[in-house]
Amino acid sequence: MIERTLFNADHEAFRDSFRRFVDKQIAPHHAAWEEQGCVDREVWRSAGANGFLCMTMPEAYGGAGADKLYSVVQMEELSAGFYSGIGFGLHTEIVAPYILHYGTEEQKQRWLPRLASGEMVGAIAMSEPAAGSDLQGVKTTAVRRGDHYVVNGSKTFITNGWHADLVIVVAKTDPAAGAKGTSLIVVERGMPGFERGQRLKKVGMKAQDTSELFFNDVQVPAHNLLGGPEQEGRGFICLMEQLPWERLQIAIGAVAAMRAAIDLTIAYVKERRVFGQPVGAYQNTRYRLAEMHSEAQVARVFVDKCIELLLAGRLDSATASMAKYWCSDLQSKVVDECVQLHGGYGYMWEYAVARAWADGRVQRIYGGTNEIMKELISRSIGLPGR
Repeated sequence: MIERTLFNADHEAFRDSFRRFVDKQIAPHHAAWEEQGCVDREVWRSAGANGFLCMTMPEAYGGAGADKLYSVVQMEELSAGFYSGIGFGLHTEIVAPYILHYGTEEQKQRWLPRLASGEMVGAIAMSEPAAGSDLQGVKTTAVRRGDHYVVNGSKTFITNGWHADLVIVVAKTDPAAGAKGTSLIVVERGMPGFERGQRLKKVGMKAQDTSELFFNDVQVPAHNLLGGPEQEGRGFICLMEQLPWERLQIAIGAVAAMRAAIDLTIAYVKERRVFGQPVGAYQNTRYRLAEMHSEAQVARVFVDKCIELLLAGRLDSATASMAKYWCSDLQSKVVDECVQLHGGYGYMWEYAVARAWADGRVQRIYGGTNEIMKELISRSIGLPGR
């Protein structure tokens, strides 16, 4: 194995601390959360009390001022344990950074400390019933009327949507202006007309509270436009700036999950016997696991390099798209092979490899489908699109 040089002793100490939190606060309950379709709200408050939310936010806003590697550690540990119900990553490294990078000082002071403490749960509402990867196709509107915006529309597939107290809504403030008419407006729990639909029943990620959201003449104070009035119409630019990090997070999770599935499978084939010998003794098993082990190592090296680029402020959209599409495709391939090597038991929900298989399939869809990733990559190498 190639030695990883990303993390120092402090990062590894944080990893040990977070593992203890996972073992105590998440692992014993995750199966029950899968049955009920969402995690208990208490896990958010507990994570906040232990400093596991918004670690990279400045101390002035309730964070620890930590580098993003602490969040990477957290993503890896949750993915390796197949704890797909925990929406900390989106809350900490997508929602909070939008507020930090684009919010007014008043907005930062109002929301970030409460996100860091777990008092508030954050979500971002991009996808709609008729608009997924194509964010320019968003139909939700936010029309300015005096000192309020009136928001109308619906969103779907929203992670943390059920628990969310704060939702960054992608809306058209000027529908005639296309992408330049897109803005980000923050809708808060309790605003009249803001309603949650059903918790969506998914093939995998059953403990994650993925929900529909509805906005029916919701009056949102104008000061909830992210960044204030001067940021009206700049939402699409903000989205494009932040999507590379979101897509890299998907790749980080993919590598950790496939690595964990391989380790489970190696242990299984050593013990499981067929025709009088361990499954791992057969050449087909050994060669397939050798291939998967090699592929996962290549993926890890590539993703670690992308993390280095991110930390240096040099991760571009095309490279992040490569990481997202290639690693999530590989995750599906590798975990499917692991299921096959488990035989019938690999299809049983009680086996972690089955849950990893079901949970991982969506990685090729959200954050922009892998087909869209290839479109972005092709443009970066000078190939004309439609």
